[in-house]
Amino acid sequence: MRLTKTEPAAGEGKAVANRGISPFLLTLLVGVFIFAAHNLTFWSRLSAVFPDQTVSFTLFALTIFAAQMFLITLASPRWLQRPMLAFLLVLGAVSSFYQDTLGTTIDRDMIQNAMTTTVTESKHLITFPLALHVILFGLLPAAIVLFVPIRRAGVLPATAGWVGALVLYVAITTASLYSDAKNLMGAGREHQEVVTAIQPFNPANAIYSYAKMMLRKPTVVQPFGRDAKPSIMLAAVDKPVLVLIWAGETARAQNWGLNGYERETTPELRKRGVVNFNDVTACGTATATSLPCMFSHLRRTEYSFDGGLSHENLLDVMSHAGFKVEWWDNNTGDKDIAKRQTSTFISTRSTPEYCDRGECIDGIFLDLIREKAETITENTVLVLHQIGSHGPSYFLRYPEDQAVFSPACETSEVANCSPEELRNGYDNTLLYSDKVMAASIDILNATDRVIPMVFYASDHGESLGENGLYLHGAPWFMAPLEQIKVPMMVWLSDRFQQSLGISMACLSQRSAEPLSHDNIFSSILGLADIATEVRNPALDLTTGCRNTES
Repeated sequence: MRLTKTEPAAGEGKAVANRGISPFLLTLLVGVFIFAAHNLTFWSRLSAVFPDQTVSFTLFALTIFAAQMFLITLASPRWLQRPMLAFLLVLGAVSSFYQDTLGTTIDRDMIQNAMTTTVTESKHLITFPLALHVILFGLLPAAIVLFVPIRRAGVLPATAGWVGALVLYVAITTASLYSDAKNLMGAGREHQEVVTAIQPFNPANAIYSYAKMMLRKPTVVQPFGRDAKPSIMLAAVDKPVLVLIWAGETARAQNWGLNGYERETTPELRKRGVVNFNDVTACGTATATSLPCMFSHLRRTEYSFDGGLSHENLLDVMSHAGFKVEWWDNNTGDKDIAKRQTSTFISTRSTPEYCDRGECIDGIFLDLIREKAETITENTVLVLHQIGSHGPSYFLRYPEDQAVFSPACETSEVANCSPEELRNGYDNTLLYSDKVMAASIDILNATDRVIPMVFYASDHGESLGENGLYLHGAPWFMAPLEQIKVPMMVWLSDRFQQSLGISMACLSQRSAEPLSHDNIFSSILGLADIATEVRNPALDLTTGCRNTES
């Protein structure tokens, strides 16, 4: 039997070719969906800016929508259309979930923080509600975009249509903006929190900015503080000086007992007579920014990613002065601060006593401190990077049997906990940090092999639901005090005070002064009695406190 090919009826081939959605309409529908479904926080903030101004509200929204459509269209010509629209849908779904549920703004610093985190830390942010949200508002719409038939025209007509759409959106943006220019432009300048809430282009721009930053020519590290050397009293000591620096994580000043908090979250440090500085401002609101800034000579207003990498830091300067430097990490790494020093992830030890829930709590540091205090033979700096009070899984930061404040939030979905449960869990983390740091003081005070001091500062604070914000990482211009005010304290052993001529009483006279992370670089050099031109007396808390006659 012979098979013959059946020819389509006249006009049938043309009809098949004309089936499907037009590229213009597909992009428009995706843009409308994103603007409506991924921008709940934007709509809420815009309503607060224009509560009784329907016309201005509508014109502002129309301006943003048309500008967004211009950018979406520009980024998705012809064959890039499907993958780009699918990408923006998934990106918007992910970022809108965190913004709508936790109040998180996705900017370059937040992308940097995400890229430098660990699997252990990030897994707590991947929850069932997130997965469901991304499936419904990202993956399913993206699948439709990838498989829906599109009616394609020839190259020249398609290009003309694409350019025409761009011109149309520019015209709409311009017309809507300038119909109420003074009001709309003023709102954009004065209420940046509205602009930074726009999905998905705020996170898309953040990804672009981060990639641009990371793809720059490798930074050449400039020598800094190479003149550093032991000053008179440090040079005269007869035992190794041990500078123990606790680099805290996510402790906020408002819940710090030594700052006058209504709960006693620091009873053990209080008993050790530490000097607490109760008005300290952080350099940033996320670890990726604040931690390197803490160890940099640059002030917050001067600090940048490139600037921090392009100069040697506090640990390098102390190394130049003859100190052996070691970084021990129970968090997300040293952020290149200890790149030229010894850096170790102590969580790889997996000590059952401290690591029985898949992560290690900060008590794991104590045996290491004990071992080091009995074996060092030279001036040494130990930096201990805590897991501290890192959220959202606060309940994993302290032993289960030490949950003093209860009931405590015991889920990473913090927005589902009551304010009291959330505060209880968070306060338990501070109580445990207090216990661990006090124990480190006792260990060092009990040995006569070293001349020890302990310094502590948190990298940034934390929001616990105030004004709808959770966790940290808010852009500086809109960051609440809960995220930028941090605890800072110092303890000097009697041997340290006598040998290096600094009294705790003198330091305590500055405990109520407005201070910041800017003070750390010069103050640590001052405490350790390191002479160098890069030490800034105006920022050194020991200025005027050293008794060179002792």
